[in-house]
Amino acid sequence: MATAPRGRLQGKNAIITGAAGGIGLETTILFAREGASVLMADISEQALAKALEKVKEIVPDATRVETVKCDVSKEADVQAMVERQDSWGGTDVIFNNAGIMHADDADAIDTPDKIWDLTHNINVKGVWYGSKHAVLSFRRHKKTKGSVINTASVVALVGSATPQLAYTASKGAVLAMTRELAIVHAREGFRFNALCPAPLNTPLLQDWLGDDQAKRYRREVHFPTGRFGEAIEQAHAVVFLASDESSFVNGTDFVVDGGMSKAYVTPEGPATVPPKNLAK
Repeated sequence: MATAPRGRLQGKNAIITGAAGGIGLETTILFAREGASVLMADISEQALAKALEKVKEIVPDATRVETVKCDVSKEADVQAMVERQDSWGGTDVIFNNAGIMHADDADAIDTPDKIWDLTHNINVKGVWYGSKHAVLSFRRHKKTKGSVINTASVVALVGSATPQLAYTASKGAVLAMTRELAIVHAREGFRFNALCPAPLNTPLLQDWLGDDQAKRYRREVHFPTGRFGEAIEQAHAVVFLASDESSFVNGTDFVVDGGMSKAYVTPEGPATVPPKNLAK
């Protein structure tokens, strides 16, 4: 299924972390379709290779798509990733999307120290490093505008009785950090926004829920649409935040949750039909 570039991101050099699957891969496909040159980053080279094949299959006329292995918890890796685009003319957009939600994450009593540290090293430090080196790149290449999108979560805004405390705290940190950076760098033309997805229909979540209907219902009941979100629905929001169309959108908690965080009593009836992800 080839899709011709449409040009909303024409001439922009973008970096996407966590690009080998889920939101990252769907965003890569849309960015390539919109004319951006994309550097796909992930910790798994094997997964990156498969993802790159998929992008080339769907967008055969993509301007430029390359991959780089990057552990976002290591600043040297992030710096090298961003500097890879120096020969392209420097970075214009970075989507700091890489993150983890560990199975051993729990509540205040049962979350192990090592899981807390691991989660924050990736989810918070990784976003900090990405933001830091994006700003350095913007300045190095004398950019008058730049867009940084950081993946937070709707759990940074609403509480959950199914706790993953390290994850939730890390995403709250991403929101606060993104707001501060947005204000600090506003006069330079550098925008920072946080994407706040609701739970998505990803293989990770669906495998975890399995056929436990009670476990599934406990979560689905909160969605006015009657269904989980899809990765592509997040990716479309990222395209907007990356584009010049969102030039006056800065410091936002950009919530894409199907109305979940605004619901009290949800409607009855069949769920809405979700859009299809491009990578499937």
